[in-house]
Amino acid sequence: MRYLLLLPFLFLATFLSNGQENEILKLYVGTYTSEGSEGIYLCNFNSELGEISLDKIFKGVDNPSFLKVSADKKYLYSVSRTTPEIEKSGGFVVAYKIGKNGVLHFLNKQISNGAGPCHVDVSGDGKYAAIATYGGGTTSLYPINSNGSLQPASSIVDNNKAQNENDKVVSHAHSIKFSPFDEKIYSADLGTDQLNIFFNNNGELIWDKQKFVKLEKGAGPRHFEFHKNGNTIYVINELNSTISVMKKSSSGWEIVQNISTLPTGFEGKSYCADIHISTDGKYLYGSNRGHNSIAVFDINPNTDELKFVGTVSVEGDWPRNFVISPNGKFMLVANQRSGNITVFKINSETGMTHFIGNEIKIPAPVCLEFL
Repeated sequence: MRYLLLLPFLFLATFLSNGQENEILKLYVGTYTSEGSEGIYLCNFNSELGEISLDKIFKGVDNPSFLKVSADKKYLYSVSRTTPEIEKSGGFVVAYKIGKNGVLHFLNKQISNGAGPCHVDVSGDGKYAAIATYGGGTTSLYPINSNGSLQPASSIVDNNKAQNENDKVVSHAHSIKFSPFDEKIYSADLGTDQLNIFFNNNGELIWDKQKFVKLEKGAGPRHFEFHKNGNTIYVINELNSTISVMKKSSSGWEIVQNISTLPTGFEGKSYCADIHISTDGKYLYGSNRGHNSIAVFDINPNTDELKFVGTVSVEGDWPRNFVISPNGKFMLVANQRSGNITVFKINSETGMTHFIGNEIKIPAPVCLEFL
């Protein structure tokens, strides 16, 4: 009888214990070892309280600046920028198996086929990885083995050679993403002011019928986000501090809006970096390096166009990258020059964020990726 009376309490204790465990998420931090860091950092983040702490550091890789976890959460991929003395191509793309509690186990690496590898993405089915190189201006596609390891690149596009011979601009491929809606692959090129469009033809990067969307000269497209409806792409432009809204029409993608990420009257130098959409799809955010802020926008539910709401200080210097927690409650900002990751609560009614006082010191954080 006493045992039966204890059962409800044991169940409640177990439920509360599991709930507490489920609040703790694993967060990987990409860094620049050339600026004093030690590799890939693993943090614990309480998604209910907004508390962040350091768990482990995985050493042995140079400048793991951008990270991507596969859709099945089994593998992590990182670009690695090195010196020509170490690798004449300029770097690598590295594969890891994700073990218990987020521990990384090195699988293998392949050369980047271009200097300054800066971005990596993984296809939804986990069969391919793709990278962009800023210095080399190349985009490359890598088949992934069943164990998560990488094969050598099956396709390499030199975006410099793809341009008009009379055009003197130099390609700086800054990001690359697999579309979640079809077989296309998009790449923002800061040097040519284009969002390039490819598709994957059995491991070969092929230019789409509409090869690219041209942005304003000198805009410097850096990163981009897909709207959940598949008909809109938001591109953040590093050099002129704007966001370009692209809509799909019967004739292809076209720009319908360019909007500043900076408040009226700001006269200093600032350079955009990262861009994300809130989990409820109502708001869009962009980071300003120099102004050191997050710009907040309303997304019009009918047109997908943007309305500037305001900016919020990042409580640090040079917000290279930021991420929104999976439950949509918090934003975490990686401030490269001040070496801190700051935590903000998101107001779901307004989209605005406010600093809750939580932060962690990590040298040169430049990418945040939740497991």
